[in-house]
Amino acid sequence: MKVGFVGLGAMGTGIVPRLMAGGHEVMGWNRTRGKAEALIAQGMRWADTPCQVARESEIVFSIVTDAEAVKEVALGPEGVIAGLAKGGIFADMSTISPIASRAIAAEFTKAGMYMLDAPLSASTKTLAEGKASIMVGGDREAYERARSVMLAIGPKVSYIGGSGLAAQMKIAMNLTLITQVISFCEGVAMAERGGVDRAVAVDAMLKSVVASPVLGYRGPCVVEGTEPRFAPAPVDFQQKDMVVALELARKMGLPIPVAAAANEMMNAGRGLGPEGCDFVVSVYEAYRRMGGKSK
Repeated sequence: MKVGFVGLGAMGTGIVPRLMAGGHEVMGWNRTRGKAEALIAQGMRWADTPCQVARESEIVFSIVTDAEAVKEVALGPEGVIAGLAKGGIFADMSTISPIASRAIAAEFTKAGMYMLDAPLSASTKTLAEGKASIMVGGDREAYERARSVMLAIGPKVSYIGGSGLAAQMKIAMNLTLITQVISFCEGVAMAERGGVDRAVAVDAMLKSVVASPVLGYRGPCVVEGTEPRFAPAPVDFQQKDMVVALELARKMGLPIPVAAAANEMMNAGRGLGPEGCDFVVSVYEAYRRMGGKSK
């Protein structure tokens, strides 16, 4: 298929080669062309606007920072909706509130098009390993049309339900992931403060029932000397997702006290700097300093 991709950040630059390897012709756009040069060299066609991407694509994917960015690339004067053909599919993979996702989808419905919320559950590492999963919300027929393309990105593609439900599920998953990793940091910090070598504590945790897939690749990041200071999970990005979860829970009238506490630890970690620091590293350092250990 002719596939469009809007947003060529860390995840987008990992997804596009997989689409091309799956036999799809890809046209892409990003705010800064520099991030696309390597993909262009690999065969991706470049567009000057999201509208141009949509005009030449049967399905357009996007993965951008937040809801405002999705609105801009989707509904702006040079957005996807201005170029997509009637019956075309726009699949947004960004992590945004289901409320915002439904509002944007309603505009596509009015225009005779389909919008799917299709958030990606993966890190750059698991995406490269072919282990990414995609959850999809929206029109079932549009999902069936898009599914074969999505399978080029990752082997697990699941239909969650109506518009916004995949976005809802992604927020719930990210909340769980973040609180789990921060709880792990808390446990390791307690062990270290009591005299256990940090690397030994991490190893013991990962050999116990505490272990999980996310801790398997995120846990070792707290071992001194191996910290990915500027890994693809900066604390400000992770906290953006948690703030979305907290705001959504407030509107739903749902208490999420563990998430609220985890958010405070990300506040503490972000305050230590530097900007862009990995959230696991920064949160663990916050625990150590609050426990009386200097940097």
